[in-house]
Amino acid sequence: MESLMCARINSTPVRSLCSCKNNPIHVPLLAPRVTWRGLVSPTGVMGSPKSFNSVAASIQPVEDSATSRFDNTLPSKEILDVWRNANAVCFDVDSTVCVDEGIDELAEFCGAGEAVAEWTARAMGGSVPFEQALAARLSLFSPSQSQVQEFLEKRPPRLSPGIEALVNKLHEKNKSVYLVSGGFRQMINPIATLLGIPLENIYANQLLFGSSGEFSGFDPNEPTSRSGGKAVAVQQIRKARGFKSLVMIGDGATDLEARKPGGADLFVCYAGVVLRELVAAKADWLVFNFKDLINSLD
Repeated sequence: MESLMCARINSTPVRSLCSCKNNPIHVPLLAPRVTWRGLVSPTGVMGSPKSFNSVAASIQPVEDSATSRFDNTLPSKEILDVWRNANAVCFDVDSTVCVDEGIDELAEFCGAGEAVAEWTARAMGGSVPFEQALAARLSLFSPSQSQVQEFLEKRPPRLSPGIEALVNKLHEKNKSVYLVSGGFRQMINPIATLLGIPLENIYANQLLFGSSGEFSGFDPNEPTSRSGGKAVAVQQIRKARGFKSLVMIGDGATDLEARKPGGADLFVCYAGVVLRELVAAKADWLVFNFKDLINSLD
């Protein structure tokens, strides 16, 4: 099992969110949790995020024994060329851009964390259809609009180390950045705002609420609400913008799926939060630190 060297700065532990016998190796993390209050609207959090511009967890992976098991931690010249010349980069959010699995955190906040985390492990490992896991997880706690608003106020995003610098570097290189997630727009909009990513560059699910704010389901028309949906979303992005080359970065089986004809040219597996061995083994490039991606852009 891999572990992370953790710097403790008013930190709280990131829980081991999943357990799946053949996929994820969970890396215990410590990350600072800060408080930021803003007005939550149906499209996200309004107000300035400047009070938590550095919410990134202070963690460094110990990866030596893990990298020895994989032959894709050192990219070839061809892979580096694709990465450096890509017009756009799509990021998964949970356990990639952020150290948490958002739906697990929301479920824990609503009192159903353990049961929901088990479903998340199965979904991310690819053992059940994503849409089945999504519906099952939501049915376990049926979050109301007020609960989601309270969650966003009390549990702001915790960014993975180096993600801000990487996104800034990509923007400096005039590369378009997208967030493609099986999570929910209500929870991802504040993350996009924090990273300077336009809200229209989010492809994610949408929680639905009734007239009294009660939970009524999720929008099944979003491509990311079902298995293979990230591949569809990436294909839509590429076609709409005419990108010649596009890269997908994530940690799970649904991210790997995005590497299909007309989709991503390159899949980078980020294992800085959780190492899913079956996904990592099939990645074009396996990284444990976003600094590797930043440095390779120069």
